[in-house]
Order: sequence, then structure tokens, then C-alpha cells
Amino acid sequence: MTSRPSAPPSLDVLRRRAAGLWAALPPEIAQLAAAFEAAGHELALVGGPVRDAFLGRSSADLDFATDARPDEIERLLKGWTRATWDMGREFGTIGGRRGDLVVEITTYRADEYDGETRKPVVAFGSSLHGDLARRDFTVNAMAVRLPSMEFVDPFDGLTDLAGGLLRTPIDPEVSFGDDPLRMMRAARFASQLGFEIEPGTFAAMAAMAERIGIVSAERVRDELVKLLLGTHVREGLAALVDSGLADRVLPELPALKLEVDEHHHHKDVYDHTLTVVEQAIDLETGADGAVPGPDLVLRLASLLHDIGKPPTRRLEPGGGVSFHHHEVVGAKMAAKRLKALRFDKDTIKAVEHLVFLHLRFHGYADARWSDSAVRRYVVDAGAELERLHRLTRADVTTRNRRKADRLSFAYDDLEARIAELREQEEVDAIRPDLDGTQIMAILGLTPGREVGAAYKHLLELRMEHGPLGEERAEAELKAWWESREG
Repeated sequence: MTSRPSAPPSLDVLRRRAAGLWAALPPEIAQLAAAFEAAGHELALVGGPVRDAFLGRSSADLDFATDARPDEIERLLKGWTRATWDMGREFGTIGGRRGDLVVEITTYRADEYDGETRKPVVAFGSSLHGDLARRDFTVNAMAVRLPSMEFVDPFDGLTDLAGGLLRTPIDPEVSFGDDPLRMMRAARFASQLGFEIEPGTFAAMAAMAERIGIVSAERVRDELVKLLLGTHVREGLAALVDSGLADRVLPELPALKLEVDEHHHHKDVYDHTLTVVEQAIDLETGADGAVPGPDLVLRLASLLHDIGKPPTRRLEPGGGVSFHHHEVVGAKMAAKRLKALRFDKDTIKAVEHLVFLHLRFHGYADARWSDSAVRRYVVDAGAELERLHRLTRADVTTRNRRKADRLSFAYDDLEARIAELREQEEVDAIRPDLDGTQIMAILGLTPGREVGAAYKHLLELRMEHGPLGEERAEAELKAWWESREG
């Protein structure tokens, strides 16, 4: 199972670490700070890099805040490096690169939404304290002034960091009112850091969940992706559901909390889904493996694999419960939701395909498949075969150890069968023994439907019997053609 959140360093450890932490900053940063100081401007390292430094994580991408306006930032950066960019100028951000070092410098800000549009209204601020106050959580509202190396922590973020707590610097209702996406960030950081959301902050999330509706689908999607790629995904997803945010951005997930029938004839599909996500994550591989983690497609497919159950749920005579064709319905629902969240076409197609196929293995444990059925499984899975292996294995959450072992052994057998067929033939790229050009030459055809039908017939024979060889394939083709002619 996925590891539980580990305790962050104690406050004393963090304080001791702070004493010499900033001396490790690259010397190029000291040069940049000196340039801003000489020009009469403040410069401070802020946000995630400060938090991560305390947690013992380094980053080549560094975020800074300053009282300088964007034009002055750009001028000073060009004296430090020629490689600059200003795509974030609208929001007061100018970026630069020097060797492997990437910096982004933003004018102190005091953003807020106007309550109706989906984009923040940018307002430049004048102080570091004010800039830190508008940040999402206290653990991200710490800074280090440069070049003095003064640690600035007006909202006691270091204490919250030591306590593994996510809390807004100011009143959460005000903070979430200014930028409702911060509510999703709370769930995201719960996943990434394994931190608990402070009760008052969580209560505000639940009370203001409908405000997420003014945020664009793209920004919601980006936070969901970061959540799913985190280390403690179950905690992040639970925060979305328990706060009511999921009802607005991913309603298919809380819908899995099906009302339990009086006979308790089906599992809690919601809890099952979270367990499947965890188990799928555990089956991801290293960078050189078949499914390097974190793998977004596998995690999305695990999350959405059973969303077709609520609309297909039927109470059967005798008290049973069925979910007939939930994989078909669920695949369509998954594609629709991912499109609404503005995911790219390749991701949507892959997730939809995996949800559609996730039940295909069922029955193998009761009746061993023919070679033909194994070939079809591989061909139908296509490029998603390795992910399908992991999704299918992760989908076993039964507490019945005998049943779980039986399914695991059956899938071991299927994978061994696939490996065996791969040694004998190119099972991952099955093609008929004759191509379209050969088919036309043998039957005297020109391009058209009949060639496609002939190709399909030979493909079926190839799936059923394995490689035929050109001579037998030609005989089979002529026999099929004659039967059609007759």
C-alpha cells in the first residue's frame, strides 16, 4: 500500500537548519541580489523554494518577490543574464536563466477576483508582508530577504510546517474569496506533502465550495493533475470529496458513495476506488520500467474506472445488485468529464480505453483463454497493455485472501501466456499474413470496401490460428472470396 504521511521535521530541527540554510544559495543569486540592492530595490526568495529548503529539498527554479515594477525587473535581469522572458508580465513576473539556474521575479502583489470573472485582477503591492499575506498557505508565506539573509515569517509558517498543517495566512473566507482555486490547492498540498488541512480552513472550504465555479476549467485541471501526481493521493482526493469541492469539479467521484442496500450486497465503491488508486500507484515502475511513476494516465483510469456503476446499478430479484455494462457507460463518462476539464486528446483517449477494457480479464480465472483470446486481449489493449495489467491487478480489493490469490495467480498466468506468444510471434503488432496490395493482386481488385473486408477476414484468421504463412493465407483468401461469389 502507499506509505502514510511521514512526520515533518520538528520545529527545533527546522530552526537549527535555518541558521545555515541560505548560505547554500548559488553565488549567482548573491550577484542578482546585489544588483537589486544597488538599484534601491528589495529582493526576497519566497514561497515553495523556502518551504522545500526547510524540508531538505533543493530546486533549480527559484521564485523571488520585489518592490520593483516589471520594466525595472527586466532591466536588472538583463544585466545578470541575456536569457529572459516576459510571458508573465501581465501578472508582474519576469523570468531569467543563467546556466542551469532558472529564476522568476514578481512584483509584490495584492490580487483578488472581482467575484464574477475567472481571472484574478492584478494589483501591485508595496511591501513583502503584504505580498506574503496574499499567498495561499502559511507554509508558502515565508521568505528570505536578500542579500541580508533575514528570514521573514509573519504568519508562523515554520510552526505549521513542523506540525504538518495547512492554514491560510489570513482569514480563510477572505483568502478563498480572493482566489477560490486556493481551496483546490489545499487538497493538492495534502496530496503532495501529506499535511492535514487546519479545521477552520477546511470548514471555510466546505462553506465556500460553490465559489470554485468561477475558476476556469484549465486551472482546476492543473491542480487536479498535481494532486494525482502527489505522494498521498488518497488524502488529497478525500479532501476534495469531504469539502464538497468534488461535487463541483469531479462529481462522478462522490457519486460513488452509493447508498448501501439493506442486505449490504455490494462494496463501498468510493472506498474501493481510492484503494484501487493506491494499489495502482504501488504498481508503477521506476524510470526504466514499463510504466514509470508517477503515471497520470494510470492514475486517472484508476480513479474513473468504476464511475459507470451509479447509473447502471440495478437491484436484482433475491436482493443482489448488478452493474451491467458499467465499463461501457463509464468509458463514455470518463471521456466527457476529461473533455470538460480540458485534458488533451491523447490522455482522454488512453483513459477512456482503459476504463472500457478494465473488466476484460474477468472470467479468465474460471476458464483459461485460448491463444486466440489472448491475442485479442493484447491487440485490443494496444499501447495501453502495460497500464491495463496494472489497472486490472489494482482492481482486486477483496478481503478474501483465497479469492485475491486466485485472481493474482490467474493474471500471472495470463502475463506468462502473453510472454510465451511474444516469443513465437509478433503478438503486439498482429497483421494479416497478406497486406492490402497482395490482396488486390490475388483477387484482381482495386482499392475499396471489398479489400477492407478481405483484410478483416485474414486478420480474424490470424488472431484465431496464429501465423498462417503466405501460401495458406492465399488459399484461405481465395476460398473466402469464392464463398462470397457463390
